Amino acid sequence: MSAPANVRNLVLEIGTEEIPSRFIPPVLDTLAALAAEELKRLRIPFKETQVFATPRRIALFAHDVAEKQEDLVATYKGPSVVSAYDDQGNATKAAIGFAKSRGVTVESLKEIDEGGVKYISAEVREVGKPVAELLSTVLPDIISKLVFPKSMYWNDSGVRFARPVRWLVALFGADVVPFQFANVKSGRVSSGHRFMGNRNVEIPSADQFMNKLYDNDVILDQEKRRQNLLAGIATLEHEISGVVELDPELIDENLYLVEYPVPFYGSFDESFLDIPQEVLITSMKKNQKYFAVRSKEGKLKNMFVGVANNRAVDMKVIREGNERVLRSRLSDAAFFWAEDRKHPLAANIERLKSIVYQEKLGTVYDKVIATQKLALWLCNALSHQDLSQLVERAALLSKADLVSHMVYEFPEVQGVMGREYALLDGENERVALALYEQYLPRSSSDATPTDDVGAILGLAERIHIIVNCHKVGLEPTGSQDPYALRRAARCINEIIWARKLDVDLGETVRASASASEADEEGIKKIMSFIEQRLLVQLKEKGFEHDLARLAISVAKARPLQALRLMEALSEVKDEAWFAELTNAAVRVRNILQKSSAEGASVFDRSIATKTAEKALCDTIEKTKPLVDDALEKNDWKGLTATLAELSPAIAGFFRDVMVMDKDERVRANRLALLSQAGALIEKVGDLGSL
Repeated sequence: MSAPANVRNLVLEIGTEEIPSRFIPPVLDTLAALAAEELKRLRIPFKETQVFATPRRIALFAHDVAEKQEDLVATYKGPSVVSAYDDQGNATKAAIGFAKSRGVTVESLKEIDEGGVKYISAEVREVGKPVAELLSTVLPDIISKLVFPKSMYWNDSGVRFARPVRWLVALFGADVVPFQFANVKSGRVSSGHRFMGNRNVEIPSADQFMNKLYDNDVILDQEKRRQNLLAGIATLEHEISGVVELDPELIDENLYLVEYPVPFYGSFDESFLDIPQEVLITSMKKNQKYFAVRSKEGKLKNMFVGVANNRAVDMKVIREGNERVLRSRLSDAAFFWAEDRKHPLAANIERLKSIVYQEKLGTVYDKVIATQKLALWLCNALSHQDLSQLVERAALLSKADLVSHMVYEFPEVQGVMGREYALLDGENERVALALYEQYLPRSSSDATPTDDVGAILGLAERIHIIVNCHKVGLEPTGSQDPYALRRAARCINEIIWARKLDVDLGETVRASASASEADEEGIKKIMSFIEQRLLVQLKEKGFEHDLARLAISVAKARPLQALRLMEALSEVKDEAWFAELTNAAVRVRNILQKSSAEGASVFDRSIATKTAEKALCDTIEKTKPLVDDALEKNDWKGLTATLAELSPAIAGFFRDVMVMDKDERVRANRLALLSQAGALIEKVGDLGSL
């Protein structure tokens, strides 16, 4: 699309050798931010920026970039008028020096008023430069600021980049923006698709950039590549009468492996279906970037879908080549599967004694035994003694698959292989399932355990890790969290909520800390860390910050109860009585703080002169046992119902009663009543903070 008058489109293309797909998405975000930041800094108006990438190129497209930099008008304050001019109105050395320092004449100085004091000022105007002159500096500067997980040198320029830079296209409208980066000069010559396009593609102008590349089989826009990829896969699904498993992560990876996606399908020997399907899927995904295929009934088929970067005349050649490679990979997996089955899973436990988990925390075997003890403690704490034997066995076998051939080759299937080998060994099905579900959820969007055996095992291990890492000083700092303790804390809450396990994390942490001899100061730090994670997750669920803090302060370290209280409070937070109660809580607190020495110890009904005093006293006496009972039973709806009764009584008291009465006895008696009301409110946390 061509740009209007006085503005032009700008294109910057960095042509390279193939960049690893995982490097690309982060650098696109960086490029977009850098470009917008630099253009704004240089006062260059533009409409919008877009960023694109394929394995062989990273491109910036800026729409409607002004041809001229905006003028800069700045006003600088100088000395006061009194010191700038003498009695005859002549400029003093102060005024002359100020004018000279700002490059203006004394006659052009103006007066400004600040706070009733008059100062002289200079208005400096910097005329904007032609943008074409600025781009030769700003474009190479933007490129040099791009950062990759790994960079390399490839010539004597001393420049590092993800992969060698082979060409640079820089066009402002139809004009080349001249500069040099890594000994490569910018120009208007790009390169088409490595196999299907022309090696040299001349770009007449920025407006024709995308079309010229498309004519040479490069779909530069990654979203259009995605559409082509998905459309091609959908067509294949009809041909093979199957459903392709569209793993989002694998789609994104393939997106940056090709410049022109050409989906194709292939097959493998049905005998490989005897291997656990997770292994097959992982092998296809990890090694070959293939998508798995299922029947319409959901059963894994002996087929795969790959994405080629070449539209061959005979796709059969590509299919057969990929089938040969996959056959070799799956043969390896079948070999590992057979080797691991030569001995029972339990035989691997002894080998865990020689594997160091962390130099300060001992071996993997040490962690297994500590986790087992904590898991059994949790069974008792949750009144799940009926699960003790299952949990004990699952904990003992929990890491046995880590030393299997299959997990060594495919770490992603840890837990999966434990489950499969346990089933083959005749272990209890719930034990086998726990070996898999101990790792759930792996992420915020992942499934949670479906059985309490795996849930308890997963909780025990994560709590053990959090406690022991804090004990030896391995807690998260800033963006550093090498042992993924934040994720562990998040998973703890997700498991508790999903399985409705009323775990007291305070008691559980103390049980784990006792076994590992962690000190009291360390326990406080751990609990603060856990409660902070809980607060974040409650807020992520859409609950208000202050309400979430209140719920945690009342439910303490019991995530299930904190969530249920949060839900109960959210239902009533917008009701009039709740607003009245929170306002009353503030007034009660403030009055009692100011009059701490004046109140009587007990409210005396005989001294009360107002009906509202007696009504509040009656309501407190009635609701106090109800509040205590609701808190003890975690009856949060009952609690809010009780507070709804208390609220009008306190509101009525403040409406009809003057607390600070002139009569000292009356005043002290009313303060005593407020003290009782305050004590009752405090049982439900700091409502005044709302």
